Amino acid sequence: MDLFFSPTVSCLASRITSYESGIQLNFIEVDPVSRRTLDGKNYLEISPLGLVPALRLDDGFLLTEHAAILQHLAARSTTSNLTPLPGLDLDRLHQWLQMVGSDLHEALSAPLVDEAAGATATPAREFVFASLDFLNDQLTQRLFLLNRFSVADAYLCSVLHSTAPIKIDLSRWPAMEAYFDRMLKRPGVSRAVAEELVLHEAEVARLGSFCELSYREYA
Repeated sequence: MDLFFSPTVSCLASRITSYESGIQLNFIEVDPVSRRTLDGKNYLEISPLGLVPALRLDDGFLLTEHAAILQHLAARSTTSNLTPLPGLDLDRLHQWLQMVGSDLHEALSAPLVDEAAGATATPAREFVFASLDFLNDQLTQRLFLLNRFSVADAYLCSVLHSTAPIKIDLSRWPAMEAYFDRMLKRPGVSRAVAEELVLHEAEVARLGSFCELSYREYA
């Protein structure tokens, strides 16, 4: 299977899930400016909306949207890390994916939670802080969002990875900070983060001012 990606936090969860699931993917980088793969193919001919990540299955079908890609990989997992979840746990997984993806992730991008403009109390920033308060409470007495590591953790880890460049200090949420530190110690997570750091720095060198955020701040 081919995973089309650009080295940003929005694609990091897919890389983490690939390594945690034991699934070998062919990673194909897409230039976010030209919308071409690095070997020159027009990505818009592959995915008309130009969105990444996108997973091309063995039969040629192109699967998009974070939650769909993460769950597809988890269902094919060859390790015990991401075996299928039963009953209510599956419903809770969908709930967490929706919250992390459609709520927290979008709010963190709005834009840079208005930090660049010097705003300190915008609706986006207040929502992010309220979400982190809620997640901190949930993680006070548990190691993962569910009873064990899941793709929801892969997604949340990738989103938390974007907090330092926008000056959100996780030490304000001790349980959340401890959770993030634990995630970064997982071999699959640390490998994915290290690889994306190298790829992102190469992208910055190639595109210059288009890529304003450096992973070096929070790697």
